[in-house]
Amino acid sequence: MLGAYPTNEAGDGSLSKSAWVDLVDPTEAERSAFEQAFGLRVPTKEQLAEIETTSRLRIEHDALYLTAPLIFAGSDEPWIMAPTGFVLAEHVLLTVRFAKAAAFDAVIAELAPIKQFEPAHAFARLLEVLVDRAADLLETSSRDLDDASHLIFRPDAPKRTLSRGTAQLRQLMVRTGRTSERMARIQYTLVCLDRMAKFAIDRTREWLPPDIANRLQIVCSDIASLVHYTEGLVNRVQLLQDAATGIINIDQNNVMKILTVASVVGIPPILVVGIYGMNFKDMPELNWSWGYPYALALIVVATLVPLIRFKLKDWI
Repeated sequence: MLGAYPTNEAGDGSLSKSAWVDLVDPTEAERSAFEQAFGLRVPTKEQLAEIETTSRLRIEHDALYLTAPLIFAGSDEPWIMAPTGFVLAEHVLLTVRFAKAAAFDAVIAELAPIKQFEPAHAFARLLEVLVDRAADLLETSSRDLDDASHLIFRPDAPKRTLSRGTAQLRQLMVRTGRTSERMARIQYTLVCLDRMAKFAIDRTREWLPPDIANRLQIVCSDIASLVHYTEGLVNRVQLLQDAATGIINIDQNNVMKILTVASVVGIPPILVVGIYGMNFKDMPELNWSWGYPYALALIVVATLVPLIRFKLKDWI
């Protein structure tokens, strides 16, 4: 799908009067139409997927070819990354994408009524909105971490069974892990946008308007602050996962402590029962009328002595 902005009111179908051409999953005919109108190459999806810096930031025929993996927000899973291309020249801006993007739609709705604007203005506005959307996603991630922190560290947490508590903490670790992955994607997108903005400022000094350059500098400053904010969130993720793992280990250790105490406490009674179960002919207590109560009392004492010793040492 091809969109040209501002719209050609003459209706002659010419793209040469457009300041911004937005190609969404373009066909060969749309690629050819743009190349014939402006003499610039339209990058393919395979070229946009390349990860080398020299492939993502380059100059061809006085036009900047820029590539960044952008996060396209959706209703269910707003973390889909897709390569997106920008071709910025003095007379036109080309964007090539292969997925719907709320940020692009917002800028299109904002600039479509304007009859005339500079391509650099559309480029700067796109970066501004993309950075704003990334900030919104980071705020969502921060709220997710706040919820996880409340579940882990709340002092009024109800007493739960070991199996249920472990299952809840395991789910919590999965959630925080997914949040960490999302933040890593956001951070990578921000780094790519920062490189694009700095590259545009450095390579378009001859024709880039000063106000647009200032706006791109502000974009870089905003990205730097968001990257630092993301690093803080990543540290929180590590803290929450370590805390959840520690709680699981403590609960499991408590179970093992109980089993260890039970096994140690059970050894003396078993020893007593084993001795009096041998049934030797000359056993002194065999014909003693108080032999059975004596053996039971000895079993109780043998059980209580380890328990009292563990309690005095604060092991239980």
